[in-house]
Amino acid sequence: MENFSGIIGYISQDARHKSKFNDICRLILNGLRNTELYDKENINERCKHVTAMKFFKGQENDRIYCKEIHEKNGLFVVVTSELLKRKKTNKNSRREINLIEKVAGYEYEIIGYE
Repeated sequence: MENFSGIIGYISQDARHKSKFNDICRLILNGLRNTELYDKENINERCKHVTAMKFFKGQENDRIYCKEIHEKNGLFVVVTSELLKRKKTNKNSRREINLIEKVAGYEYEIIGYE
């Protein structure tokens, strides 16, 4: 909840960001993978359920790091957790690795879906 306003502010800042977010959500909801827009951040075993929404690769190259959760009742949830503006390298630097590990370490409680 602590990152909510930053992530919502980022997505809603203009039509371009909203459109890209909607495109990524459409992929997720349809069970499709497009590694240019949304992909797993498999840096180690602990982080295997962390993913990245990729905004404007080759330009701003921003990321929203997420955690995919599969509930016992079959519910699939993607939690947007951390915003990273202006990823500077193709590979994950120590900055990105720390953020991905932080997302992996968060504990999430999914409520209100019954």
